[in-house]
Amino acid sequence: MSTTAIADVRPGTVKMKLEVVAIPVADVDRAKEFYGRLGWRLDADFAAGGGRTIQFTPPGSECSVHFGKNITTAPVGTAQGLFLIVSDIRQAHDELVRHGAQVSDVFHFAGFNRVDPAGRLSGPSPDRPNYGSFLSFKDPDGNEWLVQQITTRLPGRVDPAATAELASALRRAAIAHGEHEKRTGGHDENWPDWYAAYMVAEQAGDELPQ
Repeated sequence: MSTTAIADVRPGTVKMKLEVVAIPVADVDRAKEFYGRLGWRLDADFAAGGGRTIQFTPPGSECSVHFGKNITTAPVGTAQGLFLIVSDIRQAHDELVRHGAQVSDVFHFAGFNRVDPAGRLSGPSPDRPNYGSFLSFKDPDGNEWLVQQITTRLPGRVDPAATAELASALRRAAIAHGEHEKRTGGHDENWPDWYAAYMVAEQAGDELPQ
């Protein structure tokens, strides 16, 4: 590709959402049991052409993980620094422990060196509570996940187009809910739950609530 072609690319012209990250494992069924036990959603387990692919999606994530047979040449256990974002780091710690994961205590980094173990300082970040507090855990093959607490996004991190998409989804849910109330003959006090169920079903391509 020429430098001219690169210069002509304009940001935001084509949406490119990170869909899947492949992680290398030695025992596919063992990894499947581990991630299933964490409460991650099993999306697929299929084999074809001498390969096997399993897809899991963490709760609330738009990006999934793949592991299996013949899907990556990376050495087993070399996936490191995979970030999972949560709004409450201590709640995430307790939940992972309940699901049987070997989880670190909450820590923060002394700087941006995430490789040197000496750079991990015990306890949540004292001066950077947002983006600054972490914990970690590994799967049975040694692939390491970092769990980071984020409660407020930095400016520019959120796609403005997401607001328009959300507004459009809410309008469609509102119209459908209006028809729902006509059929039931009264005000639905649980309309937030109905909206949520409608929007999730619409996104997943499932049957819409009536």
